[in-house]
Amino acid sequence: MELFNLPPTTIVNRVIPKNTFDKYTNTKQKKLFADWIGRITWLHKLSASTTNVEPKDINEIQVLLVELKVKRDIAPLLDIIDRFIPYPIIFAIVYNDELYFSASSKHPNPSNDNNAVIDWTFQSEWITTDENPFQIRLRKNLDWVFHNFCAQLTGNEQAASLSHEELIKQRQTATKLEKEIAKLKSRIASTPQFNKRVELNLKLKELGAELRTHSNGEVNS
Repeated sequence: MELFNLPPTTIVNRVIPKNTFDKYTNTKQKKLFADWIGRITWLHKLSASTTNVEPKDINEIQVLLVELKVKRDIAPLLDIIDRFIPYPIIFAIVYNDELYFSASSKHPNPSNDNNAVIDWTFQSEWITTDENPFQIRLRKNLDWVFHNFCAQLTGNEQAASLSHEELIKQRQTATKLEKEIAKLKSRIASTPQFNKRVELNLKLKELGAELRTHSNGEVNS
């Protein structure tokens, strides 16, 4: 499956056996790999030698296709793969004619070089395979390539003007606000007193404005 129209020099197109990750999983996780995932394919390797885009802190980016047997939230399984592959990974997760993308920022575990620590996961919504708006733009350096793709996954490409650390902070704050808004809406729905509902709705309006600010790519200093 071709998703990004990347140069032929980047193509790997190699199936990765699911049991590759057996030593990193428990019995329950092994079963989920078997029951939920049909096939994992290493689609592309992005490096200086395959793209002519120079590295900075990132030396390689891998692009993996994960084909599902059932439509499930497989984020915990992607985390397992991500922690034990030392390079940033762009995942394309496909079920029938639908797909979504996921990419995690991570850093080496100071006590175990073979087990990365995931800082934040950027993830798109499910879309149809024929409406993919996301692009891997081979410009500047590999750090920029990965950062730009993560910014696309936020739904606001202006966020690419932030540093990667700022982008993570922005998404952390926005996610926290989204959870607070959901709780407040539930509270409003169960509150019979008119005056209290007015007060809660004012708070909801404030949180909504704050969320829009962060969703527009701004961060607190």
